[in-house]
Amino acid sequence: MKNLLVATTILAGGIAVAGAADAQTRTLYLGSYGGSSETLMKEQIIPKFEAAHNVRIEFVAGNSTENLARLQAQRGSQELDVVMLDDGPMYQAMQLGFCGTITDIPNLANTYDLAKMGDNALGLGVVSTVFGYNTKVFEENGWEAPDSWEDLADERFAGRMSIPPISNTYGLHTLIMLARMQGGGENDIDPGFTALAETVGPNVLAFEASPGRMSELFQNEEVVFAVWGSGRLVSLQDTGYPVEIAYPKEGGVALMIAGCPIADSPNFDLAQAFLNFLLEPENQAHFAATQGWGPVNRNVTLEPDVAVRVPYGPEQVDTLIAIDWDVTNENRQEWTRRWAREIER
Repeated sequence: MKNLLVATTILAGGIAVAGAADAQTRTLYLGSYGGSSETLMKEQIIPKFEAAHNVRIEFVAGNSTENLARLQAQRGSQELDVVMLDDGPMYQAMQLGFCGTITDIPNLANTYDLAKMGDNALGLGVVSTVFGYNTKVFEENGWEAPDSWEDLADERFAGRMSIPPISNTYGLHTLIMLARMQGGGENDIDPGFTALAETVGPNVLAFEASPGRMSELFQNEEVVFAVWGSGRLVSLQDTGYPVEIAYPKEGGVALMIAGCPIADSPNFDLAQAFLNFLLEPENQAHFAATQGWGPVNRNVTLEPDVAVRVPYGPEQVDTLIAIDWDVTNENRQEWTRRWAREIER
């Protein structure tokens, strides 16, 4: 009877200890990209962080627009503790007060200046709006590789070129760069619309937003030259398609994958720790190899076959062009309406 009492006491104590341990495990809600990014996070990155910090991460998948809308819908009672968004929506999240002030992300000191987005957000990886071209068709025609934003008006590509629409960041970047090439820019967008309407637009077979459809256009050789994201082009290369990435001599445009801890989150310390963890060289290398995201941590060393496929090293990263998102976000709705009237009629 005594042994039974001891055993019962030990069992009860064990249950109490287990219960206390469970009670100490916090849950961190992460809003981030779905698809292959979600797979990488769940299989390679999140388990290590959970084990190191005695935390459980709930992954809330969605694109940048969806997760920004989620923040807006839950204002005052946020579900999410930390988010990963494209830089444009992230600047909106910052302006709307959703991101808390960063106080403890040591790896931020190791990042390129491009990744330092202010007091409330930071870059975690970078892709670039660049050119993709069919090497086989270019070689057959004796064409030199495209190397300037001015090449979008080259008659060689009439009816065989694609640019995403303004609803897509790559298309928005194109509009801004065409404006800059003509002496304008974010504060004077008229030259960009003029170039699209008069010299660039006539070359465009399709203003294509869908990554799948853009890939089909390339694979069917309906399109042999396009403005697109470096990460998207890496994915197309992985299928064996003869596409090469070309950086305009004036500069490719940076598209930052950004992160921020949500203001007033009860897990604000864990949110910052998680963002710091994503900047660790090992995780930055995972993003580069599987997602085509260039590392923003200067201390990352990539294998040569990965390095040639992403924005990598100061020679490339420091030459990427950052747009003024404050001005762009303020005017984007009007530019979108104008695009519908003047470009895609």
